Amino acid sequence: MRTLSTPSPALIFPPNSPGFQNGRGSSTSSSSITGETVAMVHSPPPTRLTHPLIRLASKHQKEQANIDRLPDHSMIQIFSFLPTNQLCRCARVCRRWYNLAWDPRLWRTIRLTGETINVDRALKVLTRRLCQDTPNVCLMLETVIVSGCRRLTDRGLYTIAQCCPELRRLEMSGCYNISNEAVFDVVSLCPNLEHLDVSGCSKVTCISLTREASIKLSPLHGKQISIRYLDMTDCFVLEDEGLHTIAAHCTQLTHLYLRRCVRITDEGLRYLMIYCTSVKELSVSDCRFVSDFGMREIAKLESRLRYLSIAHCGRITDVGIRYIAKYCSKLRYLNARGCEGITDHGVEYLAKNCTKLKSLDIGKCPLVSDTGLEFLALNCFNLKRLSLKSCESITGQGLQIVAANCFDLQMLNVQDCEVSVDALRFVKRHCKRCIIEHTNPAFF
Repeated sequence: MRTLSTPSPALIFPPNSPGFQNGRGSSTSSSSITGETVAMVHSPPPTRLTHPLIRLASKHQKEQANIDRLPDHSMIQIFSFLPTNQLCRCARVCRRWYNLAWDPRLWRTIRLTGETINVDRALKVLTRRLCQDTPNVCLMLETVIVSGCRRLTDRGLYTIAQCCPELRRLEMSGCYNISNEAVFDVVSLCPNLEHLDVSGCSKVTCISLTREASIKLSPLHGKQISIRYLDMTDCFVLEDEGLHTIAAHCTQLTHLYLRRCVRITDEGLRYLMIYCTSVKELSVSDCRFVSDFGMREIAKLESRLRYLSIAHCGRITDVGIRYIAKYCSKLRYLNARGCEGITDHGVEYLAKNCTKLKSLDIGKCPLVSDTGLEFLALNCFNLKRLSLKSCESITGQGLQIVAANCFDLQMLNVQDCEVSVDALRFVKRHCKRCIIEHTNPAFF
């Protein structure tokens, strides 16, 4: 018997495709219809079985089913450890288990995976069922992860925005059909949203409380978007004006990732530093128009900046590194791989001013030599990760100086470096927990 009033606890997927999760696992396939994912709708299980033989068996089992004696709160606690596919199976046991499996406390997180899943329909079914006790809103739902669901459209996001006012985390990386309008709906109707991942959403060019992406004005009536974590990796069409609008509306940002946003320039970073003064982690990797002037702007974050990635920003030289080293003394992580303008002088300034540095990547910086490594070894004693991949001027002598002073080193990458086996053995002998990535077949 099928009814349109009560959604099933399970979504049916094509064979061998990943299912949906609520943060604890993924469901397995049980049926398919015309090769696409659909949401099945049926009534909850009956309270008792009617077939006489089954009734006798069930009576015998009932005497042994001590689990049925547990109170509801204990059952919900047990269900909270189950992956979603098992939770959905439990919902088919009996009416009581059905009701317990759909307790909102078990659905703080929804995770949908798979390129073929009809995610818009799935979200509609799930939110409708979760809204049964609180009409039109899912008060307990805080996290929605739909990364990789390429069939997600603005309609699915509108469902989330309408039904999930308490949403705090939304991840939809790789969903390239999403537009600025859908993002506007989410940030406008979900005031508690703190974590937003739109990496790979190539149509997203702005995040604001105004529908017009070109508007640079501050938010109306003093309203602000509460987002603290924003990942816009691979948003290729994001430009300085869009970053200006984002910064003006998202002033509470602490983590911002702009990897491969190739249209961003130093001017965009200037806007960012005007409004977002609390940024702790920033990545502008592969933003080829960012130069030393951009580093001067980033340096305005001063001691608040802990993580910086400028990998493959070919216009950055020792001058930019000096700005960061002078003002960002509490920097813990720096990725400068592929910045070929960095020399031993830049490494010297960095080592002497950022003494708490724990992770450094200066791979593919051919002008860095053993002299730079010596400055690191004598100043950055807490260094745990060091990548020197393809640094042509590095020799075993520089590595030995590092190993003799940085005892806590845990990872060392010297791939494509001319380093002797004796030097690698010296590192291993002094840094017991260090994992060495190398291309020397004689060392094992």
